[in-house]
Amino acid sequence: MRKELTTRHLLFFGPPGAGKGTQATMLSARVGVPHISTGEILRSAAAQGTPLGKRAKEIIDAGHLVPDDIMVELVRDVLRKPEARGGFILDGFPRTLPQAEALTALLAELHVNSFAVVVLDVDEEELVRRLSNRLVCERDGRVYSVGRSGVNRGSPCPDCGGQLVQRDDDREETVRRRLKVYLQTTAPVLAYYEQLGVLVHVDGRGTAETVHWEITQKLSEEVEG
Repeated sequence: MRKELTTRHLLFFGPPGAGKGTQATMLSARVGVPHISTGEILRSAAAQGTPLGKRAKEIIDAGHLVPDDIMVELVRDVLRKPEARGGFILDGFPRTLPQAEALTALLAELHVNSFAVVVLDVDEEELVRRLSNRLVCERDGRVYSVGRSGVNRGSPCPDCGGQLVQRDDDREETVRRRLKVYLQTTAPVLAYYEQLGVLVHVDGRGTAETVHWEITQKLSEEVEG
């Protein structure tokens, strides 16, 4: 017996530190569909210099959030590309209820008949521990966790010897504020998908490999082979 995914159109949700980027990347490689993150959408649009990209860049540079209508159009452009026709994994979108409702309409427009929303559940204390133990190399941007790969606070980067630092938004008090904002902003979105019956909850506390296995189990069905 082998496992096949019941859908190749997925949305990934999870609080900061839950590992949704890691899991989306792993599943993308396994299934062979593009992993599309909000950050990459914005960077790509800005680099291409499209009218929407220019507008989004101006808003971001001014320190504001990109409005829902612009984000929806940017996502629409990406999902219409040939590489997304066989499926996709959206990471970081939708962030608001209007975005979620617009995405449902867009998926219908693209004749996507089924999709699933994967939610990585991790308790607050574990998230605080993960993020407050995260160090970033100032030179090459690699991310490490205290106690792993022989890295501790004050250690040099194992790869390039650069200085490892803690980002301001990874400090405990900031992490707790970020988690509170996440819960407040995503609660209506998750409630919306709960009503649609497409939410798939996964325990995100294990290793990357364990969480990946659970995701594939919950998104798959038994077929003969």
